[in-house]
Amino acid sequence: MPSRARGRRAVPRSDAALERRQATPRRPVFFFDLDDTLHDASHAIFRQIDRRMTDYVERHLEVDRDEANRLRTYYWRRYGATLLGLVRHHAIDPAHFLRETHDFDVAALVRAERGLTRLFARLPGRKVLLTNAPMAYASAVLRALAVHRHFRARYTIENMRVHGAFRPKPSRMMLRAMLARERVRAADAVLVEDSTANLKSARALGFRTVLMTGHGTRIAGGCVRARRRGAPRAGLVIRSLHQLPHGLARLRR
Repeated sequence: MPSRARGRRAVPRSDAALERRQATPRRPVFFFDLDDTLHDASHAIFRQIDRRMTDYVERHLEVDRDEANRLRTYYWRRYGATLLGLVRHHAIDPAHFLRETHDFDVAALVRAERGLTRLFARLPGRKVLLTNAPMAYASAVLRALAVHRHFRARYTIENMRVHGAFRPKPSRMMLRAMLARERVRAADAVLVEDSTANLKSARALGFRTVLMTGHGTRIAGGCVRARRRGAPRAGLVIRSLHQLPHGLARLRR
């Protein structure tokens, strides 16, 4: 009896499974920034944090108000976070600083787009929070936005350490370590951010990138964000998070 497989190459079962896996598109893993990405922190929250950080520096370093404000902004520009400069140069306790500077009624100041809960429910793939903010504050914001149930993992400043040293965004070393911990290939990762510096580091590692431009144009301390200078460099530029699902098909690095 003639075989139905005559003239066709038999594919070993293991090879066939591999071909199916390669043919099936992987679901993206979204890494979301928090401030000025998921919500408009420039509206009121940044001013509250700025004031508290300046108060902290003035009180604990025993300097005047102008010097405290100068140090706060200088360390932010140099290290990516005021905390890092205070730890490195003044031996400030990180946990104490973060607790003192973010201890306020977050929910009362949160401003964000409507419908984020429904958006995150229908957005395909896993969602991970990736923010240089502290955990307690980040969790309070996510709850105020009613999206906290959608984030299976949260990376905040406290756990952005590599070999014992703080490595917040835009550290490529930290991003590599995070991908390894989450068991995610860079090609499957999508970073949604308002900072071009952070997107640049992620893009260099192979992430796909989304630049969010719809929130405030100024950072803490009144300094214009770097993303406002020159043309944006990202695979997709959005002004609203609701544009994200429709932009996935044309998303590139």
